[in-house]
Amino acid sequence: MNNTNYKKQYNLALTTLGCDKNRVDSEMLLHQFAQHGFNIVDDHANADVIVVNTCAFLESARKEAIETIIELSNYKQTGLLKTLVVAGCLSQQFGEEIFPLLDEADVVVGINEYKNIAQIVLDAVEKQSRVLKVSPCTKEIFFDDRILTTPKHYAYLKIADGCNNFCSYCLIPYIRGRNRSTPIEQLVAQAEKLVAQGVSELILVAQDTTKYGIDLYGKPQLVRLIQELSNLDVKRIRLLYCYPELVDDQLLHEIENNPKVCKYVDIPLQHICDKILSAMNRKTNKEKIISLFDKISNLKEKVAVRTTFICGFPNETDETFEEIIEFLKKYKLENVGAFAYSKEKGTLAYKMKGHLIKRDKEKYVKRLYKVQNEIVQQNNTQYVGKTLECVIDEQIDDVTYLGRSQYQAPEIDSVVYVTSNNPLEVGKYYDVKICSIYDDYDLIGEIV
Repeated sequence: MNNTNYKKQYNLALTTLGCDKNRVDSEMLLHQFAQHGFNIVDDHANADVIVVNTCAFLESARKEAIETIIELSNYKQTGLLKTLVVAGCLSQQFGEEIFPLLDEADVVVGINEYKNIAQIVLDAVEKQSRVLKVSPCTKEIFFDDRILTTPKHYAYLKIADGCNNFCSYCLIPYIRGRNRSTPIEQLVAQAEKLVAQGVSELILVAQDTTKYGIDLYGKPQLVRLIQELSNLDVKRIRLLYCYPELVDDQLLHEIENNPKVCKYVDIPLQHICDKILSAMNRKTNKEKIISLFDKISNLKEKVAVRTTFICGFPNETDETFEEIIEFLKKYKLENVGAFAYSKEKGTLAYKMKGHLIKRDKEKYVKRLYKVQNEIVQQNNTQYVGKTLECVIDEQIDDVTYLGRSQYQAPEIDSVVYVTSNNPLEVGKYYDVKICSIYDDYDLIGEIV
């Protein structure tokens, strides 16, 4: 309910850092603030309150968060800003540490307090006080209606929070808690509202989407969820963050045969070498990964795969790294991300022997991208002359638009530059003939 006990109505702006799961949280927070009478604005200079939803997954993310907080605090001198709020993973994991040191932050609030965050912030604004509210993540999952921050035609649907995998390099289970799935009926109800607002592409996200439902239903229920969502008037359902050990025949069958599911899947592998996979505490091995990708390669319809690799994990050698390179050359994946290993205090890998120096880790990242860029160039030539159905995400100028096929996720993959002498509508789908390749990575096409 709206809170009417105001001295005035406050303008609020929100900045989101980090992943698309954080974006979903931010959209729910915006709705809660709006329900409590805050006026949501885009211009930070016009905001009485600024909320920063932070990431803390890596040291670089924490550094970015601190720099953003300090930068936005300047609006206390140049704008209307009265209260700067720090939320998200940085607050959850390091809130008690940063609160006495980061004077720029007026309110530091953890993830477990999201259900009350609007009232917490309101009280702080009215009383002009500093507030620290952080507690461990519980089984209760924050779930609310949303104010979308994506283009109107696509939205992320966060199906679970937390993680049970405890990979040795990762802080997420310690920050976000154990895996907690949102019931199917709640997700379907939210998806119905999104579709009613014009969303045609639902992008399913979680720390590990393939483990969706185990905590609620005793076994994975991702396929069942996909089938329930497919009953809605939605055109595309896209799958991100599917861990390889649970990408089984049932899920592959659904991707292959459900016309509403994008022929695209994100499978974060992190490595191929058994020695490194074991040290990472991954729940798979090279033989199983090869078996899975052989199955994907043999599907009757092409399925584009996105994956990520961590380069320079403790005890990485030229020999272990070359296993990744051999894998890439064999399977020629469409979209690959590479990251230098980050030594994170509090993880099991932090205390391991055999840590590499920064230069060697970056050498491996550079080598991986060199190989992958050559593969992308080869893959892209296969599209030239073909017609792909593309959604228009953005208009660039009078005749040029940004589009995406089902093989491309927004913001992280390549795009199709679409030219048309007739106006195109953002959010609509068009048949696009691919004419050429732009800068080796993106595609150029024209309306059929």
